[in-house]
Amino acid sequence: MNMSAASERLVVIGGDAAGMSAASQARRLKGPDALEIVAFERGHFTSYSACGIPYWVGGDVEERDQLIARTPEEHRARGIDLRMRTEVTEIDVAGQRVRARDVDSGAESWTSYDKLVIATGARPIRPEMPGADAPGVHGVQTLDDGQALLDTLARTRGRRAVVVGAGYIGVEMAEALINRGYEVTVVNRGSEPMSTLDPDMGRLVHEAMEGLGITMVNDAAVTKVLTGEDGRVRAVATEDAEYPADVVVLGIGVRPETSLAKAAGLPVGHHDGLLTDLALRVRGHENIWAGGDCVEVLDLVSGQERHIALGTHANKHGQVIGANVGGGYATFPGVVGTAVSKVCDLEIARTGLREKDARRAGLQYETVTIESTSRAGYYPGASPMTVKMLAERRTGRLLGVQIVGREGAGKRVDIAAVALTAGMTVEQMTALDLGYAPPFSPVWDPVLVAARKAASKVRAS
Repeated sequence: MNMSAASERLVVIGGDAAGMSAASQARRLKGPDALEIVAFERGHFTSYSACGIPYWVGGDVEERDQLIARTPEEHRARGIDLRMRTEVTEIDVAGQRVRARDVDSGAESWTSYDKLVIATGARPIRPEMPGADAPGVHGVQTLDDGQALLDTLARTRGRRAVVVGAGYIGVEMAEALINRGYEVTVVNRGSEPMSTLDPDMGRLVHEAMEGLGITMVNDAAVTKVLTGEDGRVRAVATEDAEYPADVVVLGIGVRPETSLAKAAGLPVGHHDGLLTDLALRVRGHENIWAGGDCVEVLDLVSGQERHIALGTHANKHGQVIGANVGGGYATFPGVVGTAVSKVCDLEIARTGLREKDARRAGLQYETVTIESTSRAGYYPGASPMTVKMLAERRTGRLLGVQIVGREGAGKRVDIAAVALTAGMTVEQMTALDLGYAPPFSPVWDPVLVAARKAASKVRAS
């Protein structure tokens, strides 16, 4: 469709969760004669679950296409001009246009816009060190990344894998590689895995990972990747040791992919993510919106901006942006920092603030840690669970919860996430009317046991 047939043109940069949710929502609200939509995606896939990649690599999800919610053809059938394998290389804010390059042919062209959505996602952190780009070293952020890793695993004869980093990505990829039959070593800069937890809770993850046959190396930074005569990776080195590797997976984390936006002079925050208002409009720019892993969001507990790369947020951002672009109204008020993961049968969950987050925000707090079970102790299958809770001193306001346990542990964090969003105190939480039957929980749910203990400690402080 040309500009004469449409009163406005929306350009979307990025074809995954936030970008295509925004495009689809705007299309639902605006007919094709009122809004032309052009979307650019530099990869091979759209609208897929990046969170599912470790489970595809590990074999729990059999087919790549199971992770794809909507194909390019399905988007086009809904009136979106989606241009695949096309990378936007420049945003001309003053001229209201973007320059895009066909990845395969190299051909470039400019496309004008009336409204722009930036949904460029995040990129895996690649450490600045020799050998980081050697064949056999993989970051895992997109479906293309996942396919490249699987291709490497298929043609690699050796069975030794090193995962660099022990955050969510690192832990999940360690499990995936164990499932593939690899000997896995995790090299972690921190004192314990899962830096999103306090170290005492991370220690529980450490012990469980070693119980699964994963070799944990903590307090160790990789200084270089060593290669063989064929140029492929053969080991990773720290200051003290070398760890043989036939494949290396970088699980250090991700950074907002905002190089394009920064070059255009758009505002970014302390974490390098784009800064927006509550409607997800880029600050200072009436006709530019941004969402997904490339933005910073408000932490409702600490009141500070933070960067969290999660598909749940990205899809919500897209819905908000699409509503506003399409003439409606919506806002994204912020997050409490809820996340859940697993390594084999160990479930790991957290929401709200860690101890160091609370200190950084200037909050004084009390902490309690309790041991409980997922079901009534006498009911078959009851498994141990550890719950740590932070509450603000004097007020008793809930500040954060961390849970490590087996089946039935992880999703209990949602109780705390709702309580945090509502601004509840731990005293108020003790009266929550939660579901109970012996197959599901003890009479006092583990989260409420922690709340009772925290309330007592707050009263005594």
